[in-house]
Parts: sequence; structure tokens; C-alpha cells
Amino acid sequence: MLISPTGLIFESPWASFFINLFTFMLSGHVVGSWWYLFGLQRVNQCLRDVCQKVIKEHNECAKFIDCGHGQAEENQNNPTLHNWRSNSEASSCFTEDGFPYGIYNKAVNLTADQNVITRYVYSSFWGFQQISTLAGNLTPSYYVWEVIFTMAIIGSGLLLFALLIGNIQNFLQALGRRRLEMSLRRCDVEQWMSHRRLAEDLRRRVRQAERYNWAATRGVNEEMLLENLPEDLQRDIRRHLFTFIKKVRIFALLDEPILDAICERLRQKTYIKGSKIFYDGGLVEKMVFIVRGKLESVGEDGISAPLYEGSVCGEELLTWCLEHPLASKGCGKARIPRQKLVSNRTVGCLTNVEAFSLRAADLEEVTSLFARFFRSPRVQGAIRYESPYWRCFAATSIQVAWRYRMKCLSRADTTRSNEISKIYNSL
Repeated sequence: MLISPTGLIFESPWASFFINLFTFMLSGHVVGSWWYLFGLQRVNQCLRDVCQKVIKEHNECAKFIDCGHGQAEENQNNPTLHNWRSNSEASSCFTEDGFPYGIYNKAVNLTADQNVITRYVYSSFWGFQQISTLAGNLTPSYYVWEVIFTMAIIGSGLLLFALLIGNIQNFLQALGRRRLEMSLRRCDVEQWMSHRRLAEDLRRRVRQAERYNWAATRGVNEEMLLENLPEDLQRDIRRHLFTFIKKVRIFALLDEPILDAICERLRQKTYIKGSKIFYDGGLVEKMVFIVRGKLESVGEDGISAPLYEGSVCGEELLTWCLEHPLASKGCGKARIPRQKLVSNRTVGCLTNVEAFSLRAADLEEVTSLFARFFRSPRVQGAIRYESPYWRCFAATSIQVAWRYRMKCLSRADTTRSNEISKIYNSL
């Protein structure tokens, strides 16, 4: 629910539906209350007419009509009161055909009922019934105010009914809007695949990716939503959404300004089962932070490492950006053309995966802004400790060094053996 300068705006379809239904029932309650009061007034008018025509002492009998005066002790022996109570015409005022009550016929006996709950419930029911049927079953008498009241009921019923129907229609449309958007999106994708004559296997994978992407995002563009919010609120929301970043040891060492700069550049990505995020020999153009799902990283040597929620892949791009900083060119900065970073492992999805990606261009911008901090030995150590790439690189380096050492030792042993052989031969 939102509060605007002109009132309340109910954003939830269910809230809007119940508010309008409550307004409809409240209107019926108000109409029923007025109907009961007007019916009571018509009974009072009938009694006054009888008092004026039949009873000679009009001024004295008129006071008995008001509440409480007929029960006073000083009036118990009053002959006028006795005549008034036994008068048949006065008693006929409490029958439906004793006076032209019109739409107040049912209110005649209700006014004499001692049960307050009965009077309240029936009056509310009558009002709700007339609002719902637009007073279709009412036939008023010639009493002008009664006719005006009936016209007001019809007008109010028409207005409320139109508003209720309109809001129910909006409610149903709101419930089906997302489904309609999904159907239109699916239709567009099918037409595009048919136009491009994609193979059946590719079509199946596209449909699967579309279904999973819709299920993950519910058709909501988060970036568009965040753009319309104040900057401080955007920052707080991103910190809440990207709390998983601090689970990664690399980023747990970073200060808040750096994390905010990274969070501003993260983009949501979804991958279906069997997708390849990186492949051996391909370019590394992004870092991927896993939010949900399982992946597998396979190196050149065939050794695999599992990746799961909170893991990160493509982190070698961070070190590469630090080792290849932007060079000054004029008033700005530009990267000197050189060989791109090539992946030496294959990262595939074992399940459907939700992730956030950080593009190479965005990472370069962050590292150029906070280069001094990223070059600290503590951050570099965390990067190399957590990275399967650097672990593989370290293992390969150790193996190369060990083989080189063994080769040197073998060569030294061979040289020593040859020298000893020469000495023996010379002797």
C-alpha cells in the first residue's frame, strides 16, 4: 500500500478487491440505516395523522407518540392514553396495509421489534439487497421524499456496481497480466526461431532457457526497477541482494565503497543444465558469482572441481586486469591492444543455475578506480588461494620445477659418472 498526497493507493490486487467489496457492503449498511429511520418516520407520521383526525385532544395525545411518555406513572390513569391505546386506527399504523408505506412496508413491524440485533441485521440486509438489485423490486408510494430516496438508491447502486465491476476486471487482468506477457514472449520466440530456421535441438534449448529465465525473474526487470529508486535506496537494496559476495574470501577483504562499485555493475544471468559458461581455449570475458545451482570446473589435465552456491568462476580475470592496467591516452584511459585472456578450463552447469556476472569492461573500470587496494598482498593471496585457475597454475608450476630439478640432477649424475669413467680409463 502506498500513500500519495491525495490518499491511499492499494497496489495489491487482493487488497483492492476487498476494499471495493467492503465499500459495497458499507454502502448497503448506510442505505439500510436510512431505510429504517425513514420507515420509523412514516410510522410516526401515521400515528400523528390518526391523532389529529380521531382524538379531539390532539395536543395531549401527540405527546404519547414520543418515546417514553406513554410509560410515565402520571399518565397511567389518563383516559386519553387509554383511548389512544385502544384506538383501532392507531393500531392499524403497525400493519403493512394500514398506511401507504410504499417501500417501508417491511420496516413497519421491524420498528416495534424489541430485538436490536434483528433490527440491525435485517436493515443491513435490506440495504445490501437493494444496492445489489438496483431497487428493482421496490414500488414507492406517492410520497415525494420516498420517491427521491428510491431514485438515490438506484443511482448509488449503478455507480457502485460499475466501480466494483471495473475493479474486479482490473483485478482479474492483474492476475493474468504476467501469464499474458509470458505467452506473448513465448509466441515471439517461436516466431523468431521459425524465421531463423533453427534446428530442433536448438529450439528445445531455447525454450528451456526461456522457461527457466521466466521462472527465476518472474518477468520482472530488476535493473529497470532499481533505476527509478533513490541512489541510497539502490545501494541498500544491492547490499541486501548481493550479501553472497562477502561469502567469497576475495571480496570479504574489500571495503564498502569497492563492494558498492562492484554491486552496481553486477547483472543477473541464468543458465540451464548442460550450458557451458567457460570452455577450454575460449576467451574469459566475465566473472560469474553463483547464487543457486551446481557447476563443474574441468582443467586441462582432466581434474574436476565442484562449484556451488557462493562460488565464483572466471576470477583469473581480476588478476589479469590488475596485471594489464589501463594506459593513459589523451584525457582518458584506454587499454593497450594485447592478447586476450584465454581460459584453460571448462565450466559447465550440472543443474539450472542462477548467477550474477561482472563483465570484463566493468571489472577493468573497478580495478582502475581501486588499483592500489587490489594490489595489496593480502587481496592477491586471497585471489590465488580461492582460484581453481591459480591452484592449477601453482600445481603445474611445481610440477615443471620438480621435473626441471630432476632433469638437472639426472644430468649432473650423468656428467659425474662420465668424469669418473674418464678418470678410471686414464688410470
